[in-house]
Amino acid sequence: MDAPRAVSVAYSGSFSEPASRALAEDLRAKLGGDPSLTVVFASPSYAPYLTDLCEVLTIYGHAPLLVAVTGQGFLAEGAEFEAEEGFSVLGLRHPGMRTTPVALLPEELEAEEEPATWHQKTGLGPGEVAGWLLLANPNVLPAERLLRIWNRAYPGVPVWGGLAGGTREGETAVFLDRKPVEGGVAIALQGEVGFHVVVSQGCRPIGDPYTVTGADRNILYTLGSGSAYQALANAFESLSEREREKAHGHIFVGLAVSEYRDEFHQGDFLVRNILGADPSSGAVAVGALVRVGQTLQYQLRDPESAERSLRQLLQTEKIEHFPTGKPLAALVSLCAGRGKGLFGVAGRDAGLIQELFPRLPAAGFFASGEIGPVGNVNYLHGYSASVLFLS
Repeated sequence: MDAPRAVSVAYSGSFSEPASRALAEDLRAKLGGDPSLTVVFASPSYAPYLTDLCEVLTIYGHAPLLVAVTGQGFLAEGAEFEAEEGFSVLGLRHPGMRTTPVALLPEELEAEEEPATWHQKTGLGPGEVAGWLLLANPNVLPAERLLRIWNRAYPGVPVWGGLAGGTREGETAVFLDRKPVEGGVAIALQGEVGFHVVVSQGCRPIGDPYTVTGADRNILYTLGSGSAYQALANAFESLSEREREKAHGHIFVGLAVSEYRDEFHQGDFLVRNILGADPSSGAVAVGALVRVGQTLQYQLRDPESAERSLRQLLQTEKIEHFPTGKPLAALVSLCAGRGKGLFGVAGRDAGLIQELFPRLPAAGFFASGEIGPVGNVNYLHGYSASVLFLS
């Protein structure tokens, strides 16, 4: 059996059929044969040309399975392209891997929730899948509902992906092979393939952890013996003067993934937005359903925390899964709010991956929402970096 191989490449510029054909032929030549899977990440301006691009890559790249998505930007290896026309491609040739693509339609999602129905639709049970790729159109498909269903149908099976994006109407698109898909695409990876996802939510805990003692759906009333608003004010006051100057609009809530910890650290929480706060009633509205008994701690998002979080996760991944080598490839889903907007410079996330895993074939996009597991449960995230390592 041939050894698995992967190649990534980026093309910057407006759509050109000859250039796309040359790229496809070069990609196949470097792979040493036909790819098992080809993943394409395109800028919003490419939406009108995606049918043509996918056709060129399929024909001249000999791609039996191709999925494409638009995003606010794209990346390949250590370079990020946030405001440029173009696309990136990851070609994967893996003789031990099998794939099963599933087109996701919004009407099916509205009608069917039972795990057995989805097992029948996909033809796969939870024990038959190493992991799922999931790319969806947020204008059509309710991703959070889909993930709740998916977590029940495939418990403990990791999902990596993100939501398509565009700057104007008609620029948000997901393609399977040469055709647009209304809702999205899920691709099961099966067989002898390693599938490891890390999710960096870019925040660090501030203040103290509390037990939720009063809540109604997404409204927090009391944390411990005090109000949710007072706990938020205490967390803000715990910051240095320099941190407080930059904290407005960058404080979030973190819901503990596991209650069975003596101490909580960065990465132990599912991070969600604060939607509003009322000092008179002491209530805080958050972007999640909260239950009494959960552990909650406020979180601060800043460039230093975001870089530190991703670095620590990548270092742990390297030690635990790739101590003597490196992955075959990586797929990367970054929040459109990261990049220059967060770090002040381009390429910080992609560069960090290359620093820890030099010359690793990698491609990805700036998404409108990132998908990946925290603990053993898959979630839709914001402001995060979700990185899939394949081996």
